[in-house]
Parts: sequence; C-alpha cells; structure tokens
Amino acid sequence: MNAFRHRDYRIFWIGALLSNTGSWLLNLTLPYVLFQLTESALWVGASVAAQFLPMFVFSPFGGSLADHHPRRRILLIMQTAMAVVALGLWLVWALGLRDPYLLLALVALIGALNGVSMPSWQGFVHDLVPREDLLSAVTMNSLQFNAARAIGPALAGVLLATLGPSWAFGINALSFGCVIVALLLVRAGRDAVRTPKTASVARQFSSALRYVRTQPGLIMSIVVAATIGFLGNPMFSFTVVFAGAVFNVGPVALGLMNAALGVGAFAAAPIVSGSRWSPALSRLVSIGLVVYSAALIVFAMAPGYAVGLVAAVVIGACFLGVVASINTATQLIVADPFRGRVLAIRLMTFTLAAPLGSLAWGATSDAIGPRPTVLIAGVLMGVITAVLISRKRGFRMARLDDPHDELQASRN
Repeated sequence: MNAFRHRDYRIFWIGALLSNTGSWLLNLTLPYVLFQLTESALWVGASVAAQFLPMFVFSPFGGSLADHHPRRRILLIMQTAMAVVALGLWLVWALGLRDPYLLLALVALIGALNGVSMPSWQGFVHDLVPREDLLSAVTMNSLQFNAARAIGPALAGVLLATLGPSWAFGINALSFGCVIVALLLVRAGRDAVRTPKTASVARQFSSALRYVRTQPGLIMSIVVAATIGFLGNPMFSFTVVFAGAVFNVGPVALGLMNAALGVGAFAAAPIVSGSRWSPALSRLVSIGLVVYSAALIVFAMAPGYAVGLVAAVVIGACFLGVVASINTATQLIVADPFRGRVLAIRLMTFTLAAPLGSLAWGATSDAIGPRPTVLIAGVLMGVITAVLISRKRGFRMARLDDPHDELQASRN
C-alpha cells in the first residue's frame, strides 16, 4: 500500500471507490431489467455492448487528449457529463418509460464519454505517485474497482428486491459527485504540461500503433486483454442469466453472486500488490488465466447456487490478478510520451473484445443454453493460455516482464 502514502492518491482512490460503486449498481441493474423485459440472454449481451463499443470508438480521441492536455481537467469535464446522462437515465425510468432501445441509447452515451475519459483516468494514476510506487498505485486502483464490484452489486440486489430499479439508477447518478469532488481536491495535475499537439488524432494513433509493434511486452498485454475481454469478462453480466434461468434465485442472491466476484478480487489483492514476495507479472498472468479457465468450467457445471458462488469468488480473484498485472506491465514498459495513447490501445482492445464476447455468449446461450456457453468459454481460454505459456522464444508470456522503454523516452 505504498501508494497510500501520497495525499492526492488517497483522495482520488476514495472518490473513485464511491463513484465506481454507483457504476456497478448500473452494471447489474441494466442487464437485470433488460432480462426481465425481454427474457433474452442476447439483450443481456447487448447491455454490455452498449457500454463498451462506444468506448472502443472514442478511446483514440481520449488517448490523444490524455497525452496533450491536463488529465485532471479532462476527467472533471467527462465525469460531469456522465453524471448528467446518468441523471437522465434515472429520469427515464422514473417516468415509466420501459423501452429497451432508449435505455441502451443512454447507456451507450455514457460509454462514449467513458471512452474519452478512461485513458486519462488510467494515466492520471501515474501523475499521482512517483515511479517507484506505480506498481502499488496501479494495483490499488484495480483493487478499488473490484471493491466497488463487490459492494455495488450487493447493494443493487437489495435495492432491486425492495425499492426497485429507480433507486439504483438514481444512486448511480449521484455517485459521480464523489469523484468530481475528489478531483477538485487533488493538487497533482492541475497545471500539467503535456507534449504539444503536432498531428491529427489519426496520425497520433498510427504512430502509437507503430510504437506498440516494436514492444513485444505491450503486444502480449494486448493479446491477454483481448482474451480476458472476450472469454472472461462476459461472466460479470451473465450471472443475470444463471440466476434467472439456471439457479432460479431472486435479485438478492443475484447481487450476492456478483458481490462474490468482488470478494475474490479482495482476496487476490495482496498477491498483486507489488510487495517483495509477489511473483513476476508474467507468472501472475499465466497462473491467473489457468485458474480462471478452470473456474469458468466449474461454474458452468455447478450443481447448485452454492458451488456457483464459490466459483464466482475464484473468477473475481483471477480477473483482478490478470487485469491488474497486464495494466501494470503496460504502465511500466511504455515510454512516457506514448503513455495515454498506448493505454487507449489496450483499452480499445478490451472494450471491443468484451461486447463481442457478451453478444456471442448471449446468442450462444439462446441457442444451446447457459451452461454449455460458459463451458465452451472456459475450455477456449484454457487452450489459448496453454499456447501462450508453451512458447519459449520470441513472442511469449515472459515479455510482460520487459523493462521500461528508456531509449524511446529519451528521444522525445
């Protein structure tokens, strides 16, 4: 927890925790209400696609902004805009409008704004701590996100069972105020000077792509992000389908299942915290992917809710371990002038793979059922992981441990 020694990081971390808790209210409430309205797993996948596909489209613009403008200012503008749209989503539901397409449109707008914001969000962590505490800061940032994943769905389950979706949508809108206040209190990054903008967004993005091709460690982090996005991340919304169509449990049990995913992340945090006894990043990713695939298979074959709950804890732990590790590897390897754009590329990979995976899971589930769908995903993840681990030369998992690109940094 070395990052917590820094005042600005502590303030931002707390604000982000409260805000992301509200976001996870939305992440569970939206697929839940869509499944209730349509009784289709494909609509559950569509709820994920509506959030992530706009992020994919707008991330290059966000990455360019993050490299050329103060990230704190970008975050303040984008978080305020998302708060306004989230308030509109609450108002639509409160007025009794139950059109699935309207709900998806509003969530897609939030996703677009988040696509612009996210590269600055991830890069801002680098602005708050010195390089020696970066591993701790990135890991604690992932822990904060997964703590919200534990608290938010549990709260959503209670709200859905008692007060209804309107309260969940409303609290999500109000939660944006927490991170806005935190950003106003943070001193770091107020007058940060970025690299002058000398080319269009397209050219800047192309130069970042060319740079990534020279760094095998960055390429590997992108490949892992695609794998975890397509085959692993859909599980976080697919619990809605299992709760309603397989385990036959209500919203409170659904909330607990999603909370279990966050509890697993808490359990994994000490391992990926950057302490002296933490394994190498490549080893963490390898172990995490192997166990993740096994946990998906167990979840798919679970005879009842209790076994599924235990598998969800393991899935949450592996998700944190893998995502935090590839994010840390990216932050440690990339040359500083390319940081925002490279983070945007990795984010784009994940935000394209996640909705495509969710749509594929939804369509497959409607065709052959939820259990075979998750089983296939677990097997495929295991096969891909075995291939990546077995490679001994060139493009291999060990490249995640590559050092910081000091040469390119010195040239800029």
